Amino acid sequence: MSHISVLLFETVESLLADRTTGVYIDATFGRGGHTRLLLSKLDENARVYAFDKDPQALEVAAALAQEDPRFTIIHASFADIKEQMQEIGVQSVDGIMADLGVSSPQLDQAERGFSFMQDGPLDMRMDNSKGLTAAEWLLEIEEEQLANIIYQYGEERYSRRIAKAIKQAGKLDTTAQLAELVKTAHPKWEKHKHPATRTFQAIRIAINKELDDIEIFLPQAVDLLKPKGRLSVISFHSLEDRLIKQFIQKESTLAEDFGWGMPEQQIDTRRLKKISRVRASEEEVKANPRSRSAWLRVAERLEQKGA
Repeated sequence: MSHISVLLFETVESLLADRTTGVYIDATFGRGGHTRLLLSKLDENARVYAFDKDPQALEVAAALAQEDPRFTIIHASFADIKEQMQEIGVQSVDGIMADLGVSSPQLDQAERGFSFMQDGPLDMRMDNSKGLTAAEWLLEIEEEQLANIIYQYGEERYSRRIAKAIKQAGKLDTTAQLAELVKTAHPKWEKHKHPATRTFQAIRIAINKELDDIEIFLPQAVDLLKPKGRLSVISFHSLEDRLIKQFIQKESTLAEDFGWGMPEQQIDTRRLKKISRVRASEEEVKANPRSRSAWLRVAERLEQKGA
């Protein structure tokens, strides 16, 4: 299955907010669907920078950079977005978008080891040029820690039983071996869902530090935004969406100050205002079932105080 960009038009339109020029960042280039649409709507003076860790995504991005001089790709995690942009002399931008999670090509290529649907080496690294594979990571991690990760990141109620089976099995080399092991250890399967779904999600999130990177990325993104600049983020599961929702809520809510012996005061530390929350349409879900769980949250940078 080729990669279909989820909430494509909604994301780009919300990011631009009727602008036709400026400096923008695609924090998760993937296969470039959102970036290409964004470039098509911008004038010749605009600039678009993109980030990705995946070597295959970088190849696609390098080809786009040859086609369009307005575009630059950066081989780095979006968790380093502020430092990377400052290194190239960019202090502020007009918009930042991110499409979190795993892309269709990553899921569909058995050799990447993300999916139990096809047998392949147990890898799961977004950047497969460095770091531990899932197979190596499972050998190193303690059973209790693994159970906690499967419970927290996979929201899997049978995490302890599954973790025990994985650790007792010893070395696992392939996605099929892990999927079968989880299937055997799992006492109660959800309808229309493979019993290994939650465990695979949890291991992938852990070895790629996905939630940690989101927490690091979000405040940096706001730091980089100009007043009225937009942040548009697509998430695919509740853990990601919760982080984004809570961050935007915190950055768009007045903080209360309870000073010692002083009356209650409100300190305006807000940096964002909520713009929208959008789900994929029925038509999009029919065309691309992977969009079913997607949420797009959009926020806008407020004017700096005292500016």
